[in-house]
Amino acid sequence: MHAILVHGLGRTSASMLLLAGRLRSAGMTTHLFGYSAAFERWRPCVERLRRFIAARTQGERFIVVGHSLGGVLLRAALPGLACAPELGVFLAPPSTASRFAVKLSKWWLFRLLTGEMGQLLARRDFMEGLPVPDIPLRIYAGTKGPRGRWTLFGNELNDGIVSVKEVQLGSMPLQLLPTFHTVIMNSRQVAADIATLVKP
Repeated sequence: MHAILVHGLGRTSASMLLLAGRLRSAGMTTHLFGYSAAFERWRPCVERLRRFIAARTQGERFIVVGHSLGGVLLRAALPGLACAPELGVFLAPPSTASRFAVKLSKWWLFRLLTGEMGQLLARRDFMEGLPVPDIPLRIYAGTKGPRGRWTLFGNELNDGIVSVKEVQLGSMPLQLLPTFHTVIMNSRQVAADIATLVKP
């Protein structure tokens, strides 16, 4: 069983190493897809991800795991694959234009560091037009972000970057984890759940 891991915005493949190690311990072969939002455009990156998945899996069984923007990239890439994954695991992926992305998209430094992809995350029409994968999905949202009138999210549950409501994809159930956005992939529960869900 292959596991394709895609990191989030502003991170590198190194952020997925702990999860990859735990999945290898569960008997999976892991592949880390790296990209740079600052230097790559959306469509070429999606096409490169498709080629990466096809080359690494060679028609064999596989699952996909995406953190934040990584989950968004996977949603765009999956429809073009010849073979579908047996499971999709999305860790704190925005399912709509998040308040955080909309706010930051107005700052020149954010635009410089995140390029076209960062701007697309702030567009409601783009985010809500992404295809919903027709595969078994497991979606996680963090809940340890600050809450209160002085915060961006008010009293809504959030992980510091996106709210639980912004992660919600249609009526699909969410798994809530007491963790922050930037470290949700390191939750032991995520690796344990994948190992339980994926049959040898």
